[in-house]
Amino acid sequence: MKDYGELKQELRCRVLEQLDYGREQPDEEVMEIIDEVLLEEQLLRLLPVSESHRLRTELFYSLRRLDILQSLIEDPEITEIMINGPGSIFIERAGHLQELDMVFESEEKLQDVIQQIVAGCNRVVNEASPIVDARLSNGARVNIVMNPIALNGPIVTIRRFPNTPITMEELIRWDTLTREAAEFLRLLVQAGYNIFISGGTGSGKTTFLNVLSGYIPPWERVITIEDSAELQLQGLRNLVRLETRNSNVEGCREISVRDLIRTSLRMRPNRIIVGEVRGAEAADMMQCLNTGHDGSMSTGHANSARDMLTRLENMILMGMDIPLAAIRKQIVSGIDIVVHLGRLRDRSRKVLEVSEVMDCEEGYIRLNPLYQFEETGESPEGRVLGGLLRKGGLLREQKLKAAGLQP
Repeated sequence: MKDYGELKQELRCRVLEQLDYGREQPDEEVMEIIDEVLLEEQLLRLLPVSESHRLRTELFYSLRRLDILQSLIEDPEITEIMINGPGSIFIERAGHLQELDMVFESEEKLQDVIQQIVAGCNRVVNEASPIVDARLSNGARVNIVMNPIALNGPIVTIRRFPNTPITMEELIRWDTLTREAAEFLRLLVQAGYNIFISGGTGSGKTTFLNVLSGYIPPWERVITIEDSAELQLQGLRNLVRLETRNSNVEGCREISVRDLIRTSLRMRPNRIIVGEVRGAEAADMMQCLNTGHDGSMSTGHANSARDMLTRLENMILMGMDIPLAAIRKQIVSGIDIVVHLGRLRDRSRKVLEVSEVMDCEEGYIRLNPLYQFEETGESPEGRVLGGLLRKGGLLREQKLKAAGLQP
């Protein structure tokens, strides 16, 4: 019996020879051709049932899907896929990294898969534009880095989201936050407090933003703005989703997050949700928060709520040349609450801090901690013990009172 990789490649060539390129063949016909080739080679009789089923599926995926990536993308237990060139694939399952023994048959095959991914969301990646953010049809986020930037071959990183959106009840059950804190945040969202979610990579910022958006009253008009669409907002009928666009050789100009924020102001939004703030667009986001769009939300990378405010100062300075004191006053006026998420050493995701943005005092922004995570120990299995404890009360209650809600 031939080597599995050689056998698969030979069978793939046989199937390609029998495809009708003069018309669009449905998937069912392609599967029939694959079965015919396997029968001709008597492989359905010689191979164990599990092995022949695997070979049949992988042949189909290599022709009509994303090759060996397809089975990984469809696995609900895998949350991250990391491809470091054609011969190195890592995945994250249940919070743990592991290397797989599967590889792409060649760099050209990996390149084909990459082009299939970016074409599906109207993006372009090549040597002239070697970095791109894209998404899959199931909403998974994809980052691609190509030659000449990536020295060890094309690099693909896929963040896979759950098939069904996570709910607040699930986060409470997983001890991400307490029921008391969840109820408090529900009131803040409904009352129109501007909330900024911070945290490190993989801490669950996008998931938490999705969950909080479930508390937005269904009759409000909400506009989402993202580099690559991945938010899964539920229950909103008047929802507008906007996504950036890269420039290309055909003459299409770049449409940035800044462009989308500006045009969203003319679309009569009640709330504006920016998937993530990374740079100069923070200046435009702050203008939204200070011009009557109460209840708007966004996320950003930082190590704490305090660090998030410092990062925002720096990002706003990229977008406008005004004194730092004026920027801090805009932040104080625009952001009401900062929710900070983190990933602990046991790989669990927690809400570590909920703080109210108060005012500027001696040139610095003052925070009022409302909830903070306090660690109490560690279980014999290595699980971090502790909880999100109430630290103080909300001091700026004007929006709650205006909405007729009680903290």
